[in-house]
Amino acid sequence: MKLKRITVCLALAFAPSAFAAEPPTLPEVEVTAEKLQPLPAPNSTGLDKNNLRHLRSVTSDSASLMRDVPGVSLNGAGGVSSLPSIHGLADDRLRVKVDGMDLIASCPNHMNPPMSYIDPSNVGALKVYAGLSPVSTGGDSIGGTVLVSSQAPVFAAAGEGQLLKGEVGAFLRSNNSAKGANLSATIASESLSLSYNGSVSEANNYKAGGAFKASGVTGRVGHVLALDEVGSTAYATSNHALGLAMKGDGHLVEAKIGLQSLPNQLYPNQRMDMLDNQQTSLNLRYLGDMAWGNLEARVYHENVDHMMDFGADKRYWYGMASGGLVGIAGSGVACGPIGPTCATGMPMYTASKNTGATLKADIALNQKDILRVGGEYQHYTLNDWWTPSGGGMWPNTFWNINGGKRDRTALFGEWESHVNPAWMTMLGVRFERVNTDSGNVHGYNQATFPTVATPVLMHNQIRDAANFNNSVRAKTDNNWDLNASGRYTASINNDIEFGFAHKTRSPNLYERYTWSTWQMAALMNNFVGDGNGYLGDVNLKPEQANTLSATFDWHASDREWGFKATPYYTQVADYIDAVQWNSATNSPTAPLLANQFTVLKYVNQSARLYGLDLSGHMLLASNGWGEFGVKGLLNYTHGKNRTTGDDLYNIMPLNAKVTLTQKIGSWDNGLELVMVDSKKNISDARNEIKTGGYNLVNLRSSYTWKQIRVDFGVENLFDKLYALPLGGAYVGQGMTMTTALVPTGSVPLWGTAVPGMGRSINLGMTVKF
Repeated sequence: MKLKRITVCLALAFAPSAFAAEPPTLPEVEVTAEKLQPLPAPNSTGLDKNNLRHLRSVTSDSASLMRDVPGVSLNGAGGVSSLPSIHGLADDRLRVKVDGMDLIASCPNHMNPPMSYIDPSNVGALKVYAGLSPVSTGGDSIGGTVLVSSQAPVFAAAGEGQLLKGEVGAFLRSNNSAKGANLSATIASESLSLSYNGSVSEANNYKAGGAFKASGVTGRVGHVLALDEVGSTAYATSNHALGLAMKGDGHLVEAKIGLQSLPNQLYPNQRMDMLDNQQTSLNLRYLGDMAWGNLEARVYHENVDHMMDFGADKRYWYGMASGGLVGIAGSGVACGPIGPTCATGMPMYTASKNTGATLKADIALNQKDILRVGGEYQHYTLNDWWTPSGGGMWPNTFWNINGGKRDRTALFGEWESHVNPAWMTMLGVRFERVNTDSGNVHGYNQATFPTVATPVLMHNQIRDAANFNNSVRAKTDNNWDLNASGRYTASINNDIEFGFAHKTRSPNLYERYTWSTWQMAALMNNFVGDGNGYLGDVNLKPEQANTLSATFDWHASDREWGFKATPYYTQVADYIDAVQWNSATNSPTAPLLANQFTVLKYVNQSARLYGLDLSGHMLLASNGWGEFGVKGLLNYTHGKNRTTGDDLYNIMPLNAKVTLTQKIGSWDNGLELVMVDSKKNISDARNEIKTGGYNLVNLRSSYTWKQIRVDFGVENLFDKLYALPLGGAYVGQGMTMTTALVPTGSVPLWGTAVPGMGRSINLGMTVKF
């Protein structure tokens, strides 16, 4: 069945719930009930713990909690670290805040994105702003804003004395033998609350719905993968958070300490794996209910220590091993299993510090107008270095980024006006100054390196380091954001939201300051999972996006049925794309190299994206068998590089989802059909892989009684073999550090996309006390 023949009809007829319920925010629930209540901002979708609960047994990846939000797709990565994409713009093009903290991926492969630091069991509310995000929700982004909040502090009711409550949960998933548990507990009085949230989860490699590769070779003696096993998809992680909150007389002070210990998370679309990630964070917050409105202040600090190397499914020894297999070194010098000229893995280290502060005020000018003003500051430092991996082969440490710095200072003002019951408008402006810099670098072979190991003197490391060190690296960007939007309620059944946004994003440190044209080094700098290597450009300009969008909302007066349509159009000046790069000539490759992995350099170009989101829900029947309903969504995005005429990379093809629901008593059941069209519009510069269309069927069921909830489900019921359109290139096993076309029969082979997971039976249980 062809997707294009059925999805439009299904989505128009049934389209799904748009998650209209707004998540409660702490000032409104915990501090005071007497304040001017703002309407939901245009183009926003809110999910609270009730919307999210049924997904927690299905995933350990918090970003995937947004999979039912119109316009959102997920770029494949590790098992707990997928990257959300809104209307084709992903990763650092989105502003993602976790409990108000602006977290940054501190890894050349972006293996530790912001949402990887909060477990799904601890997500209390999640809000998505697509494109037209208010300036008060953050800047330095062009695609939208995602606000993630952990469980809000709770206090004992007046006269109750002491409150003790908590929740314990566990899950099992059959496909990859995933298992995990979570615990939350709170002890509180009327004015003091102490809470703990902790979770652990782990999984083996998952299996696809069938054989997708020709070889199970891993490059390690005695370790061969099944042909349906997706290498480098295992993970193990734990997250812990301790919170202390005090309130009284309209004021609240809250402190949270967070800790993540992630011993391993393997990556099927990256040459390396995360073998350690340690994060600690301190987050202090004040909320005050003043006579004139509300005041919020926050200070936070985060430390990240991150390490990568080859995981269990990837070859560890490189050089001329005893078996005769030549790895990345390719020197032809004989070495044994532990020889002086062998490369023993490739350790890579990253350390960062992130300190930020925000101050915001909501000023009630009158009963109809709210003025929001505020400022933000962020100081971020990054070191990224790769230590020698073999005696005599790599004599020095390779400095990928040395003393990187990225500081942001912002001021904003936003006016929200409830003109009359039919009209709400919002106008905001934001200014940000972004300062970036980086110190001198050198490769494995400094100029003083002895001449005996000539293979290391190659690859233009000395030339590239000298060019970088002689460049002007200190950059200052003065960025402006503007948002003008509104909502008009034409009748009890019709609303329209519309607006324009100008958004600006400065390049991240890896886009500006990675410097080596050597393919092996470039392969280490890739956060899009396409198997290629990337080279930065010190002179990159900030991206500037102009977006027009409107949402037409038709619904019943009691919201028993509803349908939304959101067309959007975005044009980006100085869009950061990439061109193929010739290391020998240090210039663009001409003609393009096709059907292979290559090296690319970041460049500013021009881009255009447009598309349509459809969503809705409908009650079909209510009788003795319960309430039957249908919900669904359809997303379409088209992205084009206006400079080259190439298609943009990692654009989700036309896709739709229809869910039949049934509720009776304590039962809540669903039958879900997922439909995805083939991906034919691909980036030629990146040699992006085409993928075929597919249909999947998922089942879910939950039963709740008193304090216990049980979730049961089957994902990919018919064990369908399919490729993930946004999963990237499969380099999850074998000689992942090869720098040329791989010989026939070896792994990885160019042209193999990462497949999706086969059938999985999932079980979860939650007990409240």
